[in-house]
Amino acid sequence: MRAARTAYPLTWRIMDALEGVAAAIWPARFRRATPYLMLLPAVLLVGLLVLGLIQIADASLRTLDTTTFQFSDDYSIANFRRALTEPLFLVVAQRSLVAALIVTAVTLVFAFPYAYLMVRTRSPGLRKFLLIALFLPFFIGQVVRAYGWLIILGNQGMVNEALGLVGVAPMRLIYNYPAVLFGLVQYMLPFAVLMLAPALTAIPEELEAAAGSLGANWVRTFIHVVLPLARPGFVGAGVVVLTLSLTDFAVPAILGGGSQDFIANAIYDQFFRTSDQGLGAMLALMLVALGSILVGLVFALFGAGTLAMGRSRT
Repeated sequence: MRAARTAYPLTWRIMDALEGVAAAIWPARFRRATPYLMLLPAVLLVGLLVLGLIQIADASLRTLDTTTFQFSDDYSIANFRRALTEPLFLVVAQRSLVAALIVTAVTLVFAFPYAYLMVRTRSPGLRKFLLIALFLPFFIGQVVRAYGWLIILGNQGMVNEALGLVGVAPMRLIYNYPAVLFGLVQYMLPFAVLMLAPALTAIPEELEAAAGSLGANWVRTFIHVVLPLARPGFVGAGVVVLTLSLTDFAVPAILGGGSQDFIANAIYDQFFRTSDQGLGAMLALMLVALGSILVGLVFALFGAGTLAMGRSRT
């Protein structure tokens, strides 16, 4: 200790000074309350979210008078009735839900081999390459990536130009439902890989070797050993991808071209185009409820997976 103080006298002086300042500002008798104070920012954040939901709920029960563009003072379920009966909103809700389920399934199918190869590869160079390729999209915003796909898949884009060189007529690759699904899968893939990788890392390689020594081929080992043990990762990745896809705004707006709107786009239209904040608030509450129900079903059927905050779920 004395040698360390001699080698780094200035550092120790600074540390002693900081400890003295901390002791003066926060006496020892108050230190038992430190963990609770550290929770205070989270409590404030949750409180703000709750207040926001209360205001949205209040607005959802007020109808807009289209003649005066004033909201009623009395509560009504007219917005709730419109959201559940008008064909436009039903189609948008169905499109959003189906897209979220498809994107979740396809993303998990593509993310699992990527994560498995990244975790199990013996090559440090390949692992670094896969990690760089995984994190690189996070440095590019979702809107920028979506517009990038317009350049690649547009009528005058790179893909159609390449098809024209071989005599194939231009194809409509954007402003349709498959384009939205493609854009969402590409955007969600890194999130799914990041959720699957820890679950695969926790599977000992010796288990796969033991299964092989007992006569199981690679397919049987994969089905009966790897997949069951990787279930927490599948659950965590599925929940993250499902909720993000269900609530996405940018990809349907850009790659859908206004013809493949999701619930988030309908909410935006009600708030900022038609100025019907009551109906927009009701759609927002229904989106929150739909997402909560889906996540609750997943947790009830499969557990919380890697989202269990350290709890072991099998």
